[in-house]
Amino acid sequence: MTRRGLLLAAGAAAAPDPRIRREVFLRSPVKGAAVMCAAYYTKAKGGEMVSIEQRISRSDTIDVAYYRRSSDNGRTWTEPVRRECGEKRPGGMWRMHPRGPWADPRSGRTVEFWIEGVLPTDDPLEGMRQWNIFYKVDDGPARQLIHKGAGYGPRHPLPGVFTGKNSVMLGDTTCVPMPRRDGAILLPTVIAPLGPDGKPSNPGGGYTYHDTAVLIGQWRGNEIEWESAARIVADPARVTRGMDEPALATLADGRILCVMRGSNDVRRHLESRRWFSLSSDGGRRWTKPEPWTYSNGEPFFSPSACSQLVTHSSGRLFWLGNILTENAKGNRPRYPFQIAEVDRKSGMLVKDSVRVVDDRGAGDDELLTLSNFYAREDRESGEIALHLTRMFAFPNEWRGDSYLYRIPV
Repeated sequence: MTRRGLLLAAGAAAAPDPRIRREVFLRSPVKGAAVMCAAYYTKAKGGEMVSIEQRISRSDTIDVAYYRRSSDNGRTWTEPVRRECGEKRPGGMWRMHPRGPWADPRSGRTVEFWIEGVLPTDDPLEGMRQWNIFYKVDDGPARQLIHKGAGYGPRHPLPGVFTGKNSVMLGDTTCVPMPRRDGAILLPTVIAPLGPDGKPSNPGGGYTYHDTAVLIGQWRGNEIEWESAARIVADPARVTRGMDEPALATLADGRILCVMRGSNDVRRHLESRRWFSLSSDGGRRWTKPEPWTYSNGEPFFSPSACSQLVTHSSGRLFWLGNILTENAKGNRPRYPFQIAEVDRKSGMLVKDSVRVVDDRGAGDDELLTLSNFYAREDRESGEIALHLTRMFAFPNEWRGDSYLYRIPV
């Protein structure tokens, strides 16, 4: 075992890997707002990219977004173009959350996703009843994601989803679509389940509650036909906010791994774990979710926060997220931030591969959040390019600059 592995086994904090380079991607341009940025490839090959800047001054709300484009793998960018993310309408405040484009390596097409909804009093929690998923293919028209077949429409887009009662949404920017080997698209989403009374169910008693739902998209010419697979449902006695913000990857034997966010919100005696489920039939059915562990069977703590799986061109599989040495308190702490390799045979995390990317420094407030991010493989260098905001959600204002970390693998 390496020195890093010994430190982790002993419960000691490891220093950030000195080989990882950190640079400012964008400073927050306004007082009282944090800025989150991510750069996405817009085609299946080459260096054309789009950068999406999101300004945030309160939880779960995008104030405004700005789009920049690059034709040289992010070396230079065009001037920003503003995109409104909020608008007063007769039914309340329309809100939109961009999720960025996804370049399908199988079809060569690019699909851009986002969520939107009208919140009656502009309370972010109203999104649990209002969010829907929208997308467009290449430069085509915007479309709401609606299940195939008769009986489905804008107010009933998926089985068990009725706009105004509950919602379906993409989690964070880490909830990236995945191509199936036969060319289908697997889209990781979450649904706020309804209870017997027709209202959003919250059996865990936490802040919110979700089921994971992987949607399957089949290309029909330039359009996508969607259908829903079986949901991944939590045991509320073991996790208080359900199965949230799923990340997908294909293992060596063709099984599909789904890694999800859990929580011990309001029940701190529960152990804060990351959760996983497996599918052997292309994402239609899933195993009962269980705590994700290291490949040696040892458990680890992880706060309630998003994470991402990145399949590298070398065939290796990487996970990015937060690993703690002690039990979390719901969402916190969201530091340090790590990268580790996934064993593609077992689907478990390789403990000796864990590297710290960033952590709270001596001058950082304990409210530091290292969890709002997006990662991709740089097509020129082969490094993992990580876009991560060092965010501080102070009671009177939000602060945070966007950084780009270059992680050699």
